[in-house]
Amino acid sequence: MDSVATDSAATDSASTNSATVDSAEFTRLTDPFRKELLAHCYRMLGTVHDAEDVVQETYLRAWRSFGSFEGRSSLRTWLYRIATAASLTALERRGRIALPSGLGSGTDDPSAPFVHAGAEVRWLQPFPEALLDRESTDPATIVAERDGLRLALVAALQHLPPRQRAVLILRDVLAWRAAEVADLLDTTTVAVKSTLQRARAQIAEIAPAEDQLVEPADPEHRALLARYVAAFESADVAALTSLLREDALLEMPPFLTWFRGRRAVVDFLGGQVLAGPGCVRMVPIRANGQPALAAYMRGEDGLHHAHAIQVVSWRSGQVAHVVAFLDPSLFAAFGLPPLHPEPELAGGPTR
Repeated sequence: MDSVATDSAATDSASTNSATVDSAEFTRLTDPFRKELLAHCYRMLGTVHDAEDVVQETYLRAWRSFGSFEGRSSLRTWLYRIATAASLTALERRGRIALPSGLGSGTDDPSAPFVHAGAEVRWLQPFPEALLDRESTDPATIVAERDGLRLALVAALQHLPPRQRAVLILRDVLAWRAAEVADLLDTTTVAVKSTLQRARAQIAEIAPAEDQLVEPADPEHRALLARYVAAFESADVAALTSLLREDALLEMPPFLTWFRGRRAVVDFLGGQVLAGPGCVRMVPIRANGQPALAAYMRGEDGLHHAHAIQVVSWRSGQVAHVVAFLDPSLFAAFGLPPLHPEPELAGGPTR
């Protein structure tokens, strides 16, 4: 993503001393930054709902003080300052957001009892592709934006203290200069560099290496994803087994129980989920810059109801990690209906 130094001339010209900027003018000047601020707040907070609340608060604060904005920094920098401060305040009020793998050891026993987390546990949420900033046409910028939203990275960020998290995001994801981050956080460049060093060291212990998160090329990816969908929809355990890595992981928030190893994952899915052909219907989507699937389960009424959003990570042409968010309320954020649109997708799983 472009650094502050590359803000457009139009943005820089937005600075004003007027205390009477009307609503339409404020919207025109600030709306271009809304999606990237949402992504920033999501990285900080871990849920789309919290990020949307903080962005709303950011724009309210910005509107109230816009008349006194003196333009000593770009409008983008000023909005990031407000959004980061609001995110840090929000983090003071609540506990850490997590995935099951961040709260306990997985099991290789597919018959292990399922443990449902209590209300005190708040779960990471997937980030819909439609919420990404689509203004940039630079391929490098688009790739950087997607990589900075990968689920494994966002989950790892939640382990960092809030200010370390902010520094790492601003420096390593948004590519801001140390001096710019120091100015935004009202600290020194030396402090920023020290904080970044500690944050990088901790992330290196938690997050997968970047070269392990490379997606297959488009044609290969489409073929692999179609095979994965077909295996689920036809309840083909053998086909699913061939697609999973030996060290594959399966997480299913809100359950604390999660599975490690191909055999445990396949045995669980085969015994508990894949009840027969047609039990599951899948709709390919994207979340966190990654391939994802919306899974619909057949109910007693014969209809397929919203069940889970699966975010799938690939490594060396096989499925390495599946996080199945068992929360039907997430479907609305992806623009998906609560019931599978059978007539529209009657052509089969590869459509």
